[in-house]
Amino acid sequence: MMINKHFRLNIFIQILLSIAILSLLVTLIILCMLPPTATDALIHHLAIPKLWILNGRIYEIKWSVFSYYPMNVDLLYLIPLYFHNDIIPNFIHMGFGIGTSWLIFYYLRKKFGRVWGLLGVLIFLSTPMVMRISTVAYVDLGLIFFTTAGILAYLRWRSSDYNENKWLIISAITMGVALGTKYNALVAWFLLALAIIFFYSRDTKKQWPAVKYGVIFFLISFLIFSPWLIKNLILTGNPLFPLFKGLLNTGLDTITNEGNTYNMVSGDTYMGMFKYRAMLYGENFWEILIIPLRFFFQGRDYSDQYFDGVLNPLLIIMVPFAFMNKSFQKDKIFFFIFSVFFILITFFLDELRIRYILPTIPFLSILTVMGIMNILNRSKDKTSPLMYFFTGIVLILLITFGAKNVLYLKNYFQKLQPINYICNMETKDDYLNRHLKSYAAISYINKYTPRDARIRLIFLAGRGYYLDRVYEDDSSFGMNVIRNLVANSNYEITFQKYLHSLGFTHLLVRKDLLLKYLHDNYSPEKIDRLFKQIRKAAEIIYEANGYVVYKLIPSLN
Repeated sequence: MMINKHFRLNIFIQILLSIAILSLLVTLIILCMLPPTATDALIHHLAIPKLWILNGRIYEIKWSVFSYYPMNVDLLYLIPLYFHNDIIPNFIHMGFGIGTSWLIFYYLRKKFGRVWGLLGVLIFLSTPMVMRISTVAYVDLGLIFFTTAGILAYLRWRSSDYNENKWLIISAITMGVALGTKYNALVAWFLLALAIIFFYSRDTKKQWPAVKYGVIFFLISFLIFSPWLIKNLILTGNPLFPLFKGLLNTGLDTITNEGNTYNMVSGDTYMGMFKYRAMLYGENFWEILIIPLRFFFQGRDYSDQYFDGVLNPLLIIMVPFAFMNKSFQKDKIFFFIFSVFFILITFFLDELRIRYILPTIPFLSILTVMGIMNILNRSKDKTSPLMYFFTGIVLILLITFGAKNVLYLKNYFQKLQPINYICNMETKDDYLNRHLKSYAAISYINKYTPRDARIRLIFLAGRGYYLDRVYEDDSSFGMNVIRNLVANSNYEITFQKYLHSLGFTHLLVRKDLLLKYLHDNYSPEKIDRLFKQIRKAAEIIYEANGYVVYKLIPSLN
């Protein structure tokens, strides 16, 4: 009787979890059907492949540092973009998230059962940052999938007492693909290579075989990653460009880095993270030092101060309880060590973005499930008031933080307002005009300029994806061009000579940022002189929502 009751409860929980996962996926699928508006998609992940298509070939885009990043997943977007479909890339990216959730489910189901596997899937997929990037054409979920597959394959090899070498090969292959997806995988690759050598030698007491397997792992991953290294080596002299510019000076002034990049490996001048955040945000030493913990409690979308993303505190609160028993201790210790070191290394090496620590989320999700399971199992074994108290706390936390995820998804859904577009009550142009102020000016350029027009972006931060014309930008977002225009504005001939030497037929300018930049850096006399020269050399052919399209007047010389 008790067995039947337990079986029915188990099935009931599985049904509830499955309904929750299915509801979440349906919502994400609806959001994936929207036209791209996410910043990095418009600057990089869709924009670079589209420029290749416009030019009829893959070519070096010197003005965009993003074109030197590894692009395994971005290459997948080339196919639908070639057929003028920019919705499928959203689904491709979400597919990697679903693939990662399947890896979590497979691991947990094999060890603990279907209920715990489904709970792991729900915890991972409902993490706010995972939900947000599941609906856009980024590459982070590809990185997460290949990194997770590589680590789980390694653990499978280790659990076979190092006898099933195929799992080491699979681990090396998937890590190589991860390296070709995003540079952040270098951290995971480094940690996993060290783990292979360290744990093999510790488990078997054999050092040289440990080194041998570490070298095999390194070489296979490196070989798969190498095409991107060779490309950058040929183009820039630095295989990891734009990383390590301070060590590997390319000497190429035409290639520039993002104006807002400041990290230890970039080679850029950097005042130090502690001083920077203290000056910009007024944070003290201890507030900055505990940022790895603040990631899970204070994240906020589209906020540089609060790490541009949201996680769920449950992912860190439940982790200590995963170690309440010694089952699968090797895996738990590895997940914990990997997550801690990955977060800390990212904390010191890169910009403080929650997206950059996402490869740890699958493993923190697994540890969270283990922690929840341990507390609930302990409450069954002991009837003390303390265990009932802990069980109640766990249930409250699950409900509270589950509700937090639901509320996040609700707000995200309402912000995008997809229903009118999905139901054909709103056109694509109307939707984009609602979410992108620059789209009206871009649409005008696409409709009313020659096919061979060349557009120079000024203060658009590289967001040129929707342009159907060849365009350029730079790391200063146009400030270098403006400075040179001001410097040459004393004489009409030199001004026009410099303007036409840029090789553009049109300028697309964000007006408010241009005026702010000018008023912050130049006297009213110089600003007036600049605009007098612009009126002689170019005409405004369109203006809307604070964006201006200039057409250059052909030079008489």
